Parts: sequence; C-alpha cells; structure tokens
Amino acid sequence: MQTLSQLISGKLSGIKHLKLSENLTSFPTEILTLADSLEILDLSDNQLSELPETLTALHKLRIIFASNNLFESLPEVLGQCPQLEMVGFKSNKIKQLSEKSLPTKLRWLILTDNQLETLPDALGERPWLQKLALAGNRLIKLPKSLAQSHNLELLRISANRLTECPDQLLNLPKLAWFAFSGNPFSQVKGKQRSVPKISSSSFTLQKQLGQGASGIISQAVWRHQQTHFPAEIAVKVFKGAVTSDGYPEDELQACLQVGAHPNLVQSLAQVNEEGYLALIMDLIPPHYRNLGLPPCFKSCTRDTFPPGFTLSIKHIDKIVVQMEAVFAHLHAKQVSHGDLYAHNTLFDEQANIIVGDFGAATLYHMQTEKQQVQIKLIESRALGHFIDDLLGLCVKEDQSSIQFKRIARRGLVKRAVVTVPSQLQYN
Repeated sequence: MQTLSQLISGKLSGIKHLKLSENLTSFPTEILTLADSLEILDLSDNQLSELPETLTALHKLRIIFASNNLFESLPEVLGQCPQLEMVGFKSNKIKQLSEKSLPTKLRWLILTDNQLETLPDALGERPWLQKLALAGNRLIKLPKSLAQSHNLELLRISANRLTECPDQLLNLPKLAWFAFSGNPFSQVKGKQRSVPKISSSSFTLQKQLGQGASGIISQAVWRHQQTHFPAEIAVKVFKGAVTSDGYPEDELQACLQVGAHPNLVQSLAQVNEEGYLALIMDLIPPHYRNLGLPPCFKSCTRDTFPPGFTLSIKHIDKIVVQMEAVFAHLHAKQVSHGDLYAHNTLFDEQANIIVGDFGAATLYHMQTEKQQVQIKLIESRALGHFIDDLLGLCVKEDQSSIQFKRIARRGLVKRAVVTVPSQLQYN
C-alpha cells in the first residue's frame, strides 16, 4: 500500500499498481499524473462517493477497486475508460447501475453486498464478461439479456430476492461455477439433515488454520472429556454477514446436507447461538496441503499453481477418480458445490484428497427436474476444468501416455456440456 504523501511528492511516478486507503473523502487528482503507467487502482476502504470525469485520462487503467466506500451508484465515467475490464465496488450503498457505467471490455464485475434491485439489459451485451458477483443485493429479477453472456463462467447471485430460477442462465455454454442460495426460489423446503447442537462454551479455540470469505477455521480442544466426538477437532466460526458467496447459514446447511464421504471434510456438530454460528469438523491431518491457488487477475476464473509444481499421471488419475466420486455424492444429495476448484482441495503425498469450503454451495432439490439436470451439468463443466488444470501439471514424460489421453477425453466431455437435450429422459 502506498500513501497520499508519496503520491503528492512524486515518488510514485511510473507505478502500475496504486493502493490508497487513508479515509479519503475525495478523489486525489494527483492520481492523474500516473496516466502513462497506472493499470490497477485500488481505492477500497475510504469514504468516497464519486469519481471525477477526468478518470478517463488514465488511458491504461485495466482494473479498479473501490470496495467499502459510500457510492450510491456505479460511476458512469467507468464506462468511458477504454481499457477497463475489471470493476470491483463491493460493500458500498449502490442502488443504481446505469448501462453507461459498464465498460465495453468488461470482463469481471463485483458488486457484492450493495442495494441493487434491478440491472440494465446492457449487462448481457458485454461479450467478454467472465465473472459476475452479485450476492447480497436486493435483486428481484435478472435481465433476459444475460442469455447472451456466452463467455460467463462464474456467477454469484446468492442472498438476493429472486422468486424464480433464472432460466436464461442455465443454458449458458461456459457457466461452470454458480452460486444461488439464499433466494426465495432456492429456499430450503422440508426437513434437512442435521448434526447435534452444542454450546460454544464446550470448546476452546486455539491456533488459526485458515480464513475464507465466510469465516475463520481454528484448531480447538474440548473443555471436558467427550465420548461422542473425536479428541481433535477444527471449528469454523462464521462471520455472520453476507459474503461474496452468500449467507453463512446456507453454507452451514449445505455442509450438513452432504453428510459423510471419505473425501469431504466431516461435519460433527454445530453451534447456533445468537451472534455465534459455527461448524465443528474433523481436524484434517497436518500433512495435507492445498492442491492449488486461487485465480489471479489474469486467469480470472481458473486456478493458479506454484511455479514448478508437477504431478505424475498416476497421481492425477487418482485425484480425478476421487473428485468424480465427490461430485457424484454431492449431486446424489442434490447439492451444487459452486466452487469446485483445486484451491478448495487438500491433498497428501499419496494423492488422497479432501474437499472443503461450501461457501458457494446450494441445495437444489426444490427446482424442476429439468433445472436440476441443468444445474448438475453446469457443475460438470467445473469438474472438467479441474481435470484440465491437473493435466496442465503433468510431468512431461507422462504426457504422451494412454492414461493421459484417457483422462483428457473425460475432462473434455465434461467441459463441452452445453445444453439439456430436448428429449432428455429423467430417472
């Protein structure tokens, strides 16, 4: 992070990435002196409510973030920025989205946790759109024009007010990561699987193991000897607010619904107290590590991996078989994971995997039979991308093997799923 004083003094001349967070109430015009170099501008965590028309002078600007500010509308000047492709205005007070605000090259739009009720038809007329995050708004419908979003791969519409499943999305040819819980049309009906409820005073949190959008996972110990639970546990304490994926309560319900599987994090109990929601899980052995890293700006929706990281085709095959088993189990329970990625997968030296992070998961048994099949096919594409990513890590000497070609065909079939055949027979 840089400072305003550095900017004013000229010390930041020539930089490509600028981040300023100093409780700013107005746009520092000195930013415009970086016009010949600036590509990424991050003004998150300030008190801004507007941007100047002169922003267009930043002719190399590709990415702008302004989360946690006071914007009530997405600035129209953004639509005039010729190279702008990534826009993130999470957690503002945005009620209006004009078609004039949408850049021609828009690829990634994040408007999570705002107050939008409607979206312009022009959103479906941005042909490069790949990633769209709209969770935690007040949307009552989506534009029919989104049926034209043929490059859209990741979509978050959870925690809105949609009363009907948006059918215009379900046949999109590239959609692979889809979260839609917390809407009236996806409201859970009927009795769902549960686990015992315990008190938050039953355990003590210790070392933090990880943190995601929806909560913090820590190792924990029981305060009293237990007979029904293992001695070593992990506890995910939910943050309690809407996240980029939806409501924590929906994540908890999805975790409970999927039940037990050898390649899934095992849910043991829950805490459901006022102001304190938590899930008690088996503690994953410490020799497990993340299989992948989250997407970057360049990859947008696809995972990244550490430089030099490779896998043998034998291990890739084993991981794929396990992930296919996870996929089959989830959809037998009518749960869409919504975030089926290598970065949400842990593995060990023997290529055993454990899949977690149900923040984007959605129960879909309340949808029509046709919609259920379409939702499953959408996630099938995510599984295909997962397979493709792993094959990209294959050691060179295994890339010409029959096993490699066989796995590649399986991945291709899953990624190529486009629509539901009109004569589809349901079981």
